Amino acid sequence: MDGTLIDSEPIWFATEVGILAEYGFDLGPQHAAEVLGKPNEVVVAYLLAVSGIPLTPEQLNLRIEEAMSARMSAGIELIAGAKELLTEIGAAGIPAALVSASTRRVVDACLGSIGAHHFKFTVSGDDVTHGKPHPEPYLTAARLLGVDPAECVVIEDSPSGSASGAAAGCRVLSLPHGTTIAAHPLITIGTSLESVDLSRLRALFD
Repeated sequence: MDGTLIDSEPIWFATEVGILAEYGFDLGPQHAAEVLGKPNEVVVAYLLAVSGIPLTPEQLNLRIEEAMSARMSAGIELIAGAKELLTEIGAAGIPAALVSASTRRVVDACLGSIGAHHFKFTVSGDDVTHGKPHPEPYLTAARLLGVDPAECVVIEDSPSGSASGAAAGCRVLSLPHGTTIAAHPLITIGTSLESVDLSRLRALFD
């Protein structure tokens, strides 16, 4: 979701920067790779470790979640090519699931912009015991869809998400934004969602 369908990762980071700034800590761009695309508990633990601000993990997580939910509920634009691809997949009768490291509250806040009707199921960070890069999120989505993970394509943008999809046994099309994706036989690197259509996804199985 974040960074793949909606350009929300800068908003996540700006929200975290703003909260930590209230306590006198400057969260610079050198920290971005440590927090983007990762489960909330990982992000919160990292932010508290580097900043030392006087909040509990629960308090910081709640502040971030409340700020993000409010921002996303107001609407956010889809990444170029997202609407067209989701529409094409739906028209072909191919079931899709949304898999995100974000909490259920944030995922639901984003669905108004993305379009809940595009997905048979959504899997949030709250719905799994182990978040990305563990395979559980994508194994859960495949199970809910009733399909073999080996017959699924995962579209991702982050290293942790790409690793999660590959560990689950799915073909992964990774569209990174200035990050390095570890090489894996199941991972194919792409450039942008605008260049992705159903034939491109099917070609991953050739």
